[in-house]
Amino acid sequence: MRISIPLILTAFIISTLPLSSPAQKKDSEKPQPEAGKIHWYSFEEAYQLNKKKQKKIFIDVFTDWCGWCKKMDAETFTNPVISAYMAKNFYCVKLNAERKDTVIIDGVTFTNPNPAGRRSTHQLAVELLKGKMTYPSYVFLNEKSQWLTVIPGYQGAKDFEPILHYFGEDAYQKTPWEDFRSTFSGVIK
Repeated sequence: MRISIPLILTAFIISTLPLSSPAQKKDSEKPQPEAGKIHWYSFEEAYQLNKKKQKKIFIDVFTDWCGWCKKMDAETFTNPVISAYMAKNFYCVKLNAERKDTVIIDGVTFTNPNPAGRRSTHQLAVELLKGKMTYPSYVFLNEKSQWLTVIPGYQGAKDFEPILHYFGEDAYQKTPWEDFRSTFSGVIK
């Protein structure tokens, strides 16, 4: 059986070509968040978005070295029930408690007092967590960007679902947490 070199080269070139050419893509196309995934904003972005269209703000306060934070990202925030509910009802924020930059919100400046230091905490994280620096922690703000509460520690999806609904549905305004939790019937089993 004889195979010619030009035939082999042609087959190789064709097999390495992309299935779609760059000309087929529009320059205006930007990657969109995948359906069912949480779109995470910076604190500043969510705060500004909330000024335009009010919505509750959920803030995941984490650190790079926190193992439970990574577990929350890998297991709870990827649960389709959790991510869909969060995307619909909250501006979701990832806030590194040890961020190095300066944040200015309504003329108030928040900094990291020792940005070169190891495990130096940013003033915005201290303010949001009311000085109780536990990671991960979750801060809930109402539609007026007013602090509601902080929930510390890792939460599995089944345990996190009623917490999200308690704040997302404004049940916290009229129902004690224990009553709400005892009657809540979630989707996650």
